[in-house]
Amino acid sequence: MIFQNITFKHTNTETDSRIHDLVSQKLATLEKYVSPDEEVRVEVEFEKEASHKSGPICRVEVNLWVAGTLYRASTTEESYEAAVDVVKSELDQEMKKAHKKKHSLIRKGGRMIKDMMRFGK
Repeated sequence: MIFQNITFKHTNTETDSRIHDLVSQKLATLEKYVSPDEEVRVEVEFEKEASHKSGPICRVEVNLWVAGTLYRASTTEESYEAAVDVVKSELDQEMKKAHKKKHSLIRKGGRMIKDMMRFGK
């Protein structure tokens, strides 16, 4: 498990280990974009907004560093569980985009090398 060292920060709130386990499970689905030899650091912040008492007051922010690249997502929802789901999907989209871009550049470079070898230019 790559995302085992997660740092949790709480601002104006207390959460139980159930939420921490939920975050670990959700982030584990993002391991498909990370190779085992890359350095990974994760920081998760839980905050209860004190400016109002109802509506979306639970804020979750996740900073994920993979080999020096920062992926960041934050959202405010009515519960921490809903906020964790939204943050996970945002990180998934961001990491998928970066993964596709990296692999398309590798394939483009391979095509260019093949053309140079074939036509000698």
